Amino acid sequence: MRATVRTGRLPRYPRNAAPPVLVEVRRGMIVESRHRGHVVQVAADGRIERGVGDPDVVVSLRSAVKPFALLALLEAGADGPLQLSDTELAVMAASHTGEDAHVRTLQGVLRRAGLSQSLLANGSDGAPLDELTASRLAREGESPSPIRHMCSGFHVASLVLSRHAGWSLSDYWRPDHPSQHAVADVVARVFSTTPARLVSAVDACGLLTYAFPLAEVARAYALLAEPDAADTPGRQALQPHLRRVRDAMLGAPEMIGGSRDSSDTLLMKARPGQLLAKGGAEALRGIGLLAGARGKDTGAVGIAIKIEDGDGRGRASRAVTVEALAQMGVLDRAQLDRLVELHRPPARDPRGVEVGHAIARFELAPIGELA
Repeated sequence: MRATVRTGRLPRYPRNAAPPVLVEVRRGMIVESRHRGHVVQVAADGRIERGVGDPDVVVSLRSAVKPFALLALLEAGADGPLQLSDTELAVMAASHTGEDAHVRTLQGVLRRAGLSQSLLANGSDGAPLDELTASRLAREGESPSPIRHMCSGFHVASLVLSRHAGWSLSDYWRPDHPSQHAVADVVARVFSTTPARLVSAVDACGLLTYAFPLAEVARAYALLAEPDAADTPGRQALQPHLRRVRDAMLGAPEMIGGSRDSSDTLLMKARPGQLLAKGGAEALRGIGLLAGARGKDTGAVGIAIKIEDGDGRGRASRAVTVEALAQMGVLDRAQLDRLVELHRPPARDPRGVEVGHAIARFELAPIGELA
């Protein structure tokens, strides 16, 4: 007889076991590659509901920390004097593609705050991500500035917070700067821990990011989707700010990624007002589903996805994300058809003919079936 799990946790993943294969990359009848990884779905009350792989695997948030880091600015009241709009807050929580709309939005914030974009310490490596914008800049002989970098909004938030609090500006990016201590404090509260216990590392843009078990990432995104589920005083104090960030992201999905070929934006636009998504480098993605997104009378949930090999081309993360949402009943057939290039990322020959694709091969298991 199978035991019944009542703890709201998946059985411990076998030590030293290889993660399950989530995606196969096929060319004709040949399986060329396999991507392994983990998916976990957590209810708003923190219970693990379904998953595949190891919910306890420790992952780096990378850019998936940005919506939570933004809480430091809101808690300090730095948004009030500038009357920051939802669109402006969204791009501060974003990994944007460096399009003109992103740049103009951030320039407006800097101008009202009396800040120069020359203070941005995120660099311009790889900017802009948007290919059409990059081509136009190249034609015009313009070198992309740091404001077109995907993390510039993240850095603008620290600058605005520092200006508001009267802290130094030129070194806002240092881990020991008060602005970064403020971010660490709110991140710790979201994840029900203390700043002293955070495991941190410097992200590619120069600001800190943090590591947590995958299930904790899903719990944080469940909280973002349903702030009323906050269960500790520290989290409860953040409820109005979590709602503000959530609503800003939902209201401006093209600020979270871009107007073309951004997975997070495309996913959010597929279920407007009901789904928020934020990816991080090395194939991590956090998703928050609001109540009702999975059908009538369904509650809010958080989902966290990690592809073990880092998924340099992004194909496995896209395929797994769409497949997981389909299995949860979030996406119907018409929506899946519109997202087919995310669901089955294609490989094409020089004439544009599809000659291969990545396809998700996993099944999310309810917790009771995993005992």
